[in-house]
Amino acid sequence: MKLLRYGPAGAERPALLHVDGTIRDLTDVVDDIGGAVLSDAGLAKLRGVDAASLPIMAEGGRYGACVAGTGKFICIGLNYADHAAESGMAVPPEPVIFMKATSAICGPNDPVIIPRGSEKTDWEVELGVVIGTKAKYVSQADAMAHVAGYCVINDVSERAFQTERAGQWTKGKSCDNFGQIGPYLVTRDEVADPQNLSMWLTVNGKTMQNGSTKTMVYGVAHVVSYLSQFMTLHPGDVISTGTPPGVGMGMKPPTYLRAGDVVELGIEGLGQQRQDVIAD
Repeated sequence: MKLLRYGPAGAERPALLHVDGTIRDLTDVVDDIGGAVLSDAGLAKLRGVDAASLPIMAEGGRYGACVAGTGKFICIGLNYADHAAESGMAVPPEPVIFMKATSAICGPNDPVIIPRGSEKTDWEVELGVVIGTKAKYVSQADAMAHVAGYCVINDVSERAFQTERAGQWTKGKSCDNFGQIGPYLVTRDEVADPQNLSMWLTVNGKTMQNGSTKTMVYGVAHVVSYLSQFMTLHPGDVISTGTPPGVGMGMKPPTYLRAGDVVELGIEGLGQQRQDVIAD
């Protein structure tokens, strides 16, 4: 299934993408796409619904972030060997973990907002993993059973805030609209191999990133298991698993986003996003 949230910011309604391409309203079936709805039992209930009988939602509306009630927005840094190389950093011996503020979360086509004082706002197409059931001290063998599904994420970053100022990476990752998520949550049964998905990103029509999850250093099962050793993962938590090469910081000379730019990105089978870049 492809599950989504559709409508104005703060008033999104749960929905699904029907096989005929229409968006079908799930308001009378579930309250939102989050919590227990993301469990295997909750998703099985949705699969049992006759999608063709659901009301069709009007085209041209806004997509919200495809999951509601996210308690943790966890990111994995330097998780593609080729991206680590372009960043001038070694492949880490364990996954690098940092957090994005949940207030950065927005819809997949909501604008990238360049924060005040920014000169180095950058892009990062990433595979998002949405947790479906609580995971604590899980093994790699059991990790995937705790995954509800996958989505596209733009892990927008302000590199000067991230690396040139004192402290950790969080403040360079957490500005408003630095976390576009969606358009869909694609349930894990529809993704045969999350470690073999092509992914891409363009700026003003020029290809910047053209990679694959095949080059991920620590795969989805490893990351979910690893994180669960340090924190309990809850339904609706989102993990952004790292980016392939082609970010602005790695270019020679470095290239960053400016107001008026247009960013487009996508992952095989998971849909795509489009964002206008605006100044705060």
